[in-house]
Amino acid sequence: MSEMIQHGRLLARGVARHLLGHDIVTLEEFVPARGLRVDLIGLTPKGEIWVVECKSCRADFMQDSKWQGYLEWCDRFFWAVDADFPVDLLPDDSGLILSDPYDAEILRMAPETPLAPARRRKLTQMFARHAAQRLHLLRDPDARRGFSVSL
Repeated sequence: MSEMIQHGRLLARGVARHLLGHDIVTLEEFVPARGLRVDLIGLTPKGEIWVVECKSCRADFMQDSKWQGYLEWCDRFFWAVDADFPVDLLPDDSGLILSDPYDAEILRMAPETPLAPARRRKLTQMFARHAAQRLHLLRDPDARRGFSVSL
């Protein structure tokens, strides 16, 4: 596994821990639509959908050409970076989370851009099904062949 990917996953873990403290449940590596895979998607108690992209370094951010496609799949969009990341690279009109492998802090709340009700319903159902499938695979790893999507 590349060092950038591993670092990104550790940032995602810290963000997930922090968001859980706010009663926001998350899934890593979620696919809202063909060709898109967000690092972390969160579901708030009010039903908001948050997307968090974890960037390990300048090169990781510069290589990402898909992130703007994520905006239409969430109510709020955040970047998660560590303390060494040059935050001046990140767009001001998105949220900012400072993270490490163990915790995180929201430095700038993302502006709210509410999803259409039909898209919110679809994403919430996808979130629930994906979470249930992952839980099922934890209980029964041999059941992987029975799922129609890759997890």
